[in-house]
Amino acid sequence: MKVSDAEILIIPGYTNSGPEHWQSRWQAKLSTARRVEQAEWAKPVREDWVARVVEEVEAATKPVVLVAHSLGVAAAIHAVPHLGSKVAGAFLVAPPDVANPSIRPKHLMTFGPYPRDPLPFPSLLVASRNDPFGSYDHADDVANAWGSFLVDAGDSGHLNAESGHGPWPEGGMVFAQFLSRLKA
Repeated sequence: MKVSDAEILIIPGYTNSGPEHWQSRWQAKLSTARRVEQAEWAKPVREDWVARVVEEVEAATKPVVLVAHSLGVAAAIHAVPHLGSKVAGAFLVAPPDVANPSIRPKHLMTFGPYPRDPLPFPSLLVASRNDPFGSYDHADDVANAWGSFLVDAGDSGHLNAESGHGPWPEGGMVFAQFLSRLKA
C-alpha cells in the first residue's frame, strides 16, 4: 500500500502532539494524513476520545491506517470493536500502562485496562525500554495479546519530541516498511 492508497489517521495522546512531535511532522508530510481532533486534550474522557476515532474512520473514503501515540493508542484500541472493516492496519507507538495506579495524571487510568482481543487487522507496536509511562514488558504483553509485531526502540523514552524524537527518521522508515506490506 502507498500513502495515496490510504487515509492516514494521526491519533495523538494526552495534551495533543505539538508542532515538533513526529506525528505533527508526519501529518505535514503525508498527503493523505489527518489528525483525529479531540474536544478536550488536557482532560480526556475515554468515551469521547473513542467516539472521535470511530467518527473519523467512518468518514474515510479509502482504507484507513491508524498512527497512534501514547493515550491515542488506548483510544484506538478501545475503538476497534466499532471500526468495521475500513482499517487496513495500525502503527502503535509508546502505549502507556493505563491500568497502572502510579500513572500520572491519575485520570488516565479511565482508559484502562486495555482490551486483550487480537486486532482484526495487521498492527505494529513500537516500544521503548525506558518509557516513563509504560514498561517494555507491558508493551510486550499487549503486543502479544493484540497480535502486533513488536519493535524494540531501545532506550528512547516516550518516543516524543521531549525524548529527542521530533523528526524520528527511524520511525518513518519502519512506518514506510509497515505500510508497504498492507493490502490496499
